[in-house]
Amino acid sequence: MTGLTKALAAFVAKPSFGTDEHAALEVAKTGFIDTIATMMAGNAEPVVNIVRKYFAEATTPAEAPVPFLGTMHPAAQAAFISAVAGHALDYDDVAISGHPSTVLVPAILAEGYKLNCSGLDALRAYVVGYEVWGELVNRETDQYHLKGWHPTGVFGAVGAAAAVAYLNKLNEADAGQALAISASLASGLVANFGTMTKPFHAGRAASHGIEAVKLSKLGMTSAPDVFEHPAGYLFALSLAGKVDRTRPADTLGKTLRILDSGLSIKRYPVCYSSHRTIDGVIEIADRENLQPEEIAEVALTMGPAQASMLRNHHPKTGLEAKFSAQFAVASAIVAREVGLSQLTDEFATRKDVSNLYSKVKVSTVDTFCPLEPAFAFTDRVVIKTTDGRSFDSGEIRFPLGNSKNPIDAAGLKKKFNDCVITGRAINPAIKGADAGLYDRIVALETLPSLRTLFSA
Repeated sequence: MTGLTKALAAFVAKPSFGTDEHAALEVAKTGFIDTIATMMAGNAEPVVNIVRKYFAEATTPAEAPVPFLGTMHPAAQAAFISAVAGHALDYDDVAISGHPSTVLVPAILAEGYKLNCSGLDALRAYVVGYEVWGELVNRETDQYHLKGWHPTGVFGAVGAAAAVAYLNKLNEADAGQALAISASLASGLVANFGTMTKPFHAGRAASHGIEAVKLSKLGMTSAPDVFEHPAGYLFALSLAGKVDRTRPADTLGKTLRILDSGLSIKRYPVCYSSHRTIDGVIEIADRENLQPEEIAEVALTMGPAQASMLRNHHPKTGLEAKFSAQFAVASAIVAREVGLSQLTDEFATRKDVSNLYSKVKVSTVDTFCPLEPAFAFTDRVVIKTTDGRSFDSGEIRFPLGNSKNPIDAAGLKKKFNDCVITGRAINPAIKGADAGLYDRIVALETLPSLRTLFSA
C-alpha cells in the first residue's frame, strides 16, 4: 500500500487518540444515544418492514440481534436493518456532510455483539470510523450533494469498514484490503431523497462495512492505492477533478476531527438543510403571533446544495415533506413545530398547510460554511404579511442542536425517551425510560460486553 490508503490502514490497525481521547469518546457516546433513539422511533416505518421481509429467508448464521425486534440475524443484516430504522425518520444526527452515526453505530453494535466487544471498544471504533470518514470527505472542494452523491452512503461504507476492521483487530495489510473493498461498495444518490431509498443508503453502507471486513479476512484482494489512484475512489467521486488525492494524512490521530466537527443533534425529523429556516420561522411566528392567513410571502436564503436537497415544493406525503422547504415553513407557522406528529400525509395536504407552499420563495447565496460543507455560511428568513409588515430573522448561523450551539444533556435525554417510549419496539426487553437503557449507554465505556446493552 502507498500514500493515503496506507495511512488510513495504519490508523485503523493502530489508532491514536492523543490526550483528547476522553472528549472524543464522549462525542461518540452522544452518537450512540441519538442513533439508538432514532432506531427505536423509526422501527415501524414501512421501509424497515420492507427490508425485514427482504431478509426474512436468510437469517443464518444468527450472529447479532436487531435491538428493537429482539431477533437474531447475520451481523451484516442486523446492521442493515438497524441503520435503515435509524435513518428512516431523518431524525438522526448530522456531521461531516452526512449522517455518520446512523451508519457507524448499527455496524458497531452488530459486529461488536458478534465479537463480544466491550463498550469501550465500541466507542473507540466509532472514533476510528468517524476520523476515516472525515479524512476522505474533507478533501473535495465541490459540493457532493450538488453532484448527486449522498455522502452518508458513499463515505459511510468506508467509515463502517474502518470501525469494523478496528473491532476485528485487523493488521495494517488486512485493514487496507477491507477499506479498498468497501470503496467499491460505496453508493447513494441525492435523487432518491424523499423516498424509502434514502434510509436504504445508510443500511447498505453499514452492512457493506461488515461485508468488506469479512471478505478481507477471507483473503479477497483489492487495490493498495484505491483512494489516491487517478482511477480510484476520490477521483471517481469528483466530477471536476478538484479533489486532493496527494495531501499527506499526517494529522490522523493527532488532530481529531470529531472534536472539531462534533455531532449536530436534530430537533426536527426533516432534512437538516431546513433546520435554520425552521428556527427562524418559529422565532418570528411566536414573537409576532402570526397566523397562516396573515402570510403574504416567506423569503428564504440558503446555500445551493441545501436548496437542491429540499426538492419537494408541493409535498403530498409525510415522506416527501421531509425534503421540502415549503413544508418546513408551513408547519412552523401552522403548528409552531415540525415534529413526528406533523410528518404525516394528512397534515402535509391540509388546506391551511398546503395553501402556504406557494408563498415560500427560496433564493441561494454562494457563501460557504467551513464546518458544514453542504451549507451556506448563514441562512435567512424574511416574512411579509398581508398588511405590509416585514420581519427579518437576520443571519442564522447555527440551529439549536448544532455542535456549535449544542443541545444540553437534558434535551438529549428527552429526545431519547420520547423516541424510545413512542417507538413501539417489538422487543419486550425495551421498555422505554424505565428499562435503564439510557443509563447503560451513558456509562458505555464501563460496559464489559455489548451483549448486555439491551438487557432489561
